[in-house]
Amino acid sequence: MREVFHQSLEDVQGRLVELAELVTIAIEKATGAFGTSDVALAEQVIESDAEIDEKAHDLDELVIEILARQQPVARDLRIVVMALRVSASLERMGDIAEHIAQLTRLRFPERAVPRGLKSTFDKMGTLDVAAAKKLSELLRTEDLTLVDDIRDIDAETDDLHVSVFEKVLSDSWAGEPSQTVDATLASRYHERFVDHAVSVAKKVQYLAEGGEFYPTGETTNV
Repeated sequence: MREVFHQSLEDVQGRLVELAELVTIAIEKATGAFGTSDVALAEQVIESDAEIDEKAHDLDELVIEILARQQPVARDLRIVVMALRVSASLERMGDIAEHIAQLTRLRFPERAVPRGLKSTFDKMGTLDVAAAKKLSELLRTEDLTLVDDIRDIDAETDDLHVSVFEKVLSDSWAGEPSQTVDATLASRYHERFVDHAVSVAKKVQYLAEGGEFYPTGETTNV
């Protein structure tokens, strides 16, 4: 029974990695479409979100089955419950990639990126993709040095997010109301994407270090 349980956990880990890789592809395409107004690429992201949702649902069903049949306790229980929470965060990251793609489609044939902010959003897109790739690697290898890398990406993304708000609130901003809305929404999407990556990274770190599932100071709002 113990061998079966560990095989099940390996299956869960494999599915989490697969889900993270699909999210990476989605955000890579979404940010690329956003920066170039490539509506065909945006449509691919929107259509692929159903696959991410389905795989997240299947993973959740597997975890629930493990809980019912194996009745894990102590650290094993934390691993299984963590998988449910990580799955939810990854599914949400896929949704955010879809939101960015939808914004691209909404403004087509015009550019969704407001004038004067292209370089900022290009940087934010690059950071989103980097965070997703490092998160996939973290879930695959449990290399905890990647946690700090993801936190550094988050700090840089936060700074860019603040700069967008400073830009649209400045006296020099001459954008239309729709451009102000686009800039605000897009910046929030990019920032939240990395926030979810950090949330997952923290869970992996605390579990690997033998901490409690809800460590002091960690937010449960994902």
